[in-house]
Amino acid sequence: MNTNSMQKDSAQIQAIAPKLQQVIGAAYVHPWSQIEQPWQNRISQAIAPTSEVACLAFPQTATELADIVTCAHQNHWGMIPAGSGSKLHWGGLIQPSSLAPHLSPFITLSTQRLNQLIDHAAGDLTVTVEAGMRFAELQTLLAKANQFLAIDPSYPQEATIGGMVATADTGSFRQRYQGVRDMLLGISFVRADGKMAKAGGRVVKNVAGYDLMKLFTGSYGTLGVITQVTLRVYPLPEASHTLILSGDDGAIAEATSLLLKSALTPIHADVVSGTVMAALGLKSAMGLAVRFQSILPSVKEQMSRLAEVGRSLSLSYASYLDDEDVMLWERLQTRMTVAPQSNQIACKIGIQPSKAIALLQELHQLSFPFWSAQIHSASGLGRFICASDFPSNHLLKLRDSCQTHGGFLSILQAPTALKQHIEVWGYSGNALNVMRSLKHQFDPNNLLSPGRFVGGI
Repeated sequence: MNTNSMQKDSAQIQAIAPKLQQVIGAAYVHPWSQIEQPWQNRISQAIAPTSEVACLAFPQTATELADIVTCAHQNHWGMIPAGSGSKLHWGGLIQPSSLAPHLSPFITLSTQRLNQLIDHAAGDLTVTVEAGMRFAELQTLLAKANQFLAIDPSYPQEATIGGMVATADTGSFRQRYQGVRDMLLGISFVRADGKMAKAGGRVVKNVAGYDLMKLFTGSYGTLGVITQVTLRVYPLPEASHTLILSGDDGAIAEATSLLLKSALTPIHADVVSGTVMAALGLKSAMGLAVRFQSILPSVKEQMSRLAEVGRSLSLSYASYLDDEDVMLWERLQTRMTVAPQSNQIACKIGIQPSKAIALLQELHQLSFPFWSAQIHSASGLGRFICASDFPSNHLLKLRDSCQTHGGFLSILQAPTALKQHIEVWGYSGNALNVMRSLKHQFDPNNLLSPGRFVGGI
C-alpha cells in the first residue's frame, strides 16, 4: 500500500467515530485512542494483528443500537458485538474474510448499557431482561423472589446475559438443567442491516421461533446483535451439599457410571483432574465432584447413598455443606477460568461420557505440568486449561482423541500466535456448508465478527 492510500485509510478511520457520535451522542462513542482498559486489551485479543478498530460505542437503547448497525451497514463497516467484553477474546481472530476483504477497520458495539429488567413473571418462572444486564445483578434480583438462573458462566461478576447466550456458556448446571438454549424462551436482536427482529415469547409453552433461538445460542455474535432475552428460572433450593470421591481411576469411572444409572438427581457431577483436586486441598490423580440441591432430607439421603457407593469401591470422600459447598464451587470455577489478559490456553472439550476418564488418563501420561481439566459426567462436555507453552502437537493429539470418541476440542482463549497457527474450532463435521448458508442469509455482507466462528464464518 502506498503512502497516499495509507493516509486516506487513516482519514477514513478517524472519520468513523464522529459519524457515530452524530447518531447516539459524543459521550457514548470512544475513538480507539480514548478507549479505556480493560476494553483495549480485550478488543486487541479478539482481532487479528492486521485488523483495526476505529471506535467503541455504548448505545443506551435498542433503537440506538439499531441506528448504529444501520449506519455501519450503509458504510460497509465491520462490527464486533460485545456485552462487557469478558469473553470477547473467545474463538477465532476477527478479521476481514475473502467474502468481504474491505472490512477494515471495525467498530465494537457494547450492549452493557442495555441492562434493564423488562419483566419478572415469578409465578410463571420466567424473566425478561435486556442483553447487557450482568449475570450477578440478575441473580441478586431473582433471589429476592427466592429464584435463580440455573447457569454457571465464566466471569460471573462481569458476564452479561446476552454474552452468555452468544457463547452458550452454561457451566456445571448443565448436569441437571441442560444448556443455555434449553432455558431460552424468547430473544430480540438487531439484524446486520439494522432491522429489529424477535422470536419466542415470555411464557414457557410458547415455542414460536424455537429454531431461531437455537441458532443464536453459541453464534458468537456472527448472526445479529442480541438486545433482549427471556429465560426460564427456578426456585432456590433449601439445601446444597457436595461430595467429592477420590481414589483409583477405575473406581472413579465405576462410581460415575453407577451415579448416572441411579435414581440420584445431582445438579452437578464433574470428573476433575488431579491438579484441580490439589487446588481444592485434596490429594488424588482425579476425582468426582457431585452436588445435590433440594429440600434438606432429600439432600442428606442422596449424599448418604453416594457415600455408600464410594465406600463399596474403596474410594475416599469429602463432604461440603452449606457455605463450604458454595465456596468449593467458587474455587473450582476460579481454577477452571482463565483471566482475559492471561497467556494461558483455555479449551472447550467434548467426548463420549464413558471416555472421560480415559481422556484424563491420556493427559496425565503426557507428563506435562500446569494443566487442569473438568468434564461434566452426563454430557461429556468440559473445560481444559494449560500453560501457554503447552506443545501445540499435544493439543492436536488431544483434539484427535476427542474426535475419535465422537467429541471435539475448540480453543476458546490462547495467545494470538497460537490462534494464527492452529485452527481454533477444529470442526470436522458435515454441517459447514449449512452454517455458511445461514450466515449468508443473516449477514450477506459478512459484517458481523467475520472470522470468529467455525470455518472462518
